[in-house]
Amino acid sequence: MINSLEVLETNTMILKENLDVRTITMGINLMDCADSDIDRFNENIYNKITTKAKDLVKVGEDIEKKYGVPIVNKRISITPIAIAASSTKTDSYVSIAKTLDKAAKEVGVNFIGGFSAIVSKGMTESDKKLIKSIPEALATTERVCSSVNVGSTKTGINMDAVKLLGSTIKETAVLTKDSDSIGCAKFVVFCNAPDDNPFMAGAFHGVSEADAIINVGVSGPGVVKKALETCRGKDFEELCETIKKTAFKITRVGQLVAKEASKALDVPFGIIDLSLAPTPAIGDSIADILQEIGVDYVGAPGTTAALALLNDQVKKGGVMASSYVGGLSGAFIPVSEDQGMINAVNKGALTIEKLEAMTCVCSVGLDMIAIPGKTKESTISGIIADEMAIGMINQKTTAVRVIPVIGKDVGDQAEFGGLLGYAPLMPVNEFGCDRLINRGGRIPAPIHSFKN
Repeated sequence: MINSLEVLETNTMILKENLDVRTITMGINLMDCADSDIDRFNENIYNKITTKAKDLVKVGEDIEKKYGVPIVNKRISITPIAIAASSTKTDSYVSIAKTLDKAAKEVGVNFIGGFSAIVSKGMTESDKKLIKSIPEALATTERVCSSVNVGSTKTGINMDAVKLLGSTIKETAVLTKDSDSIGCAKFVVFCNAPDDNPFMAGAFHGVSEADAIINVGVSGPGVVKKALETCRGKDFEELCETIKKTAFKITRVGQLVAKEASKALDVPFGIIDLSLAPTPAIGDSIADILQEIGVDYVGAPGTTAALALLNDQVKKGGVMASSYVGGLSGAFIPVSEDQGMINAVNKGALTIEKLEAMTCVCSVGLDMIAIPGKTKESTISGIIADEMAIGMINQKTTAVRVIPVIGKDVGDQAEFGGLLGYAPLMPVNEFGCDRLINRGGRIPAPIHSFKN
């Protein structure tokens, strides 16, 4: 049983070390909203979202007051629109994005995710409509997040989709250039995307989920960093034990919040995502943890080993605290959201190539990376293809969220604001990959995907 004493002992973590519940995310199934008429479909999804999630924000705030645990975000994930809207007769899904934005504002959530498509083996007409709609949708809404899953270990990588998304990202950047191309910060490309991820921009409500579900994402890089300060000069065994014990305590807080929210909303509890997610706040950094483990700056030799250790111990500690751990669950390494990562880039210690190596052992992938606005569409597609290959071969989730900032180059800085922070523009390898991207078709699934 979880009791309030377990939360009370974390007061120091909350007050001094930036412990928080990063998000309560309600997943909502929209399959029963299907209609051939676009206006009726929009009405159906608006009514369902605003009915199911009408008390989400209030319940989150009530739990904050009851236990003193900050809940930073209240969010919604929905059935991928390319699936839910597949029978709707329309040439564009932009009006659907605007309806989602309106619903999100009505219930007061920070973001709504699920303007999404799953195209790891091929694209339906609905998938193509959604992808074509992404740039305008993200340019004309505030709270809508979008994702496309282009690969999996079981199916391989859809390179036609990878090529298409290079131009989609570039077009989104152009349409939001007056805000440092921030539209791209609300879009992510996945391989092996999970159905129950509560974190944005990649959250969507998978077709295997219940009609509605509550998923909770916990965080606490500052707590882990503080705990590791007691391990300076100690061996790896003590280091690992400290991370596991700290992750256990953090996850128990999330478990309590999830159970309370589930009961108050009368919606089933889904999973706890025990990812360590940084913020721009000083002391809330994954990079600081890696430096505490023993590297001078993130990107130095040994960084990937330190990150592998951290990711594994967080999982081991977290799974002992909750029977239902899911989502991404590990350590996020976004650049713009982590002051330590920004410092490493500015020092010249951290490059995109090193970040790619680090993604082999962490939760997600190349995240919140600002690159020159002049970067070619095919180069963006090449970056996506490389990251998808890492996920496919290693049977893990990987993702790409890059922002080609129109009108800016290496040495400049992009300002996104809020939890998205700011980022120095990072150099991109300028050698071409056009012939690879233009081949078309699919990269086949790896041999170890055949397990039946």
